[in-house]
Formats: sequence, C-alpha cells, structure tokens
Amino acid sequence: MTKEQSSREVEYKMSLKLLNILLNRGIITEDEYVKIDELNRQTFSPELSEVYV
Repeated sequence: MTKEQSSREVEYKMSLKLLNILLNRGIITEDEYVKIDELNRQTFSPELSEVYV
C-alpha cells in the first residue's frame, strides 16, 4: 500500500468515527449516515472500506 493509499484509509476511518459520533448524539439519522458514508467512500476511495462495514 502506498503512502497516498494509507492516507486515504486513515482519512476515511476518521470520517467514520465522526459520523458515528454524530449518529450517537442524534445529530444525523441512520439514512443520513448511509448517504454521507457513501459520499465519503467516493471521496476517499478507501481500498479497505468493505472491511469497515
């Protein structure tokens, strides 16, 4: 895995943590979580994103 790929993985993982915080605090709904996660997958293009599910 290249340095760029590793960076994208870390950025995606951080976005998941933030999404979980927002969801747990009731700031976003589960539907919004799914939509935002899909956008994050497109943005960060993580190769391991299927593992995180």
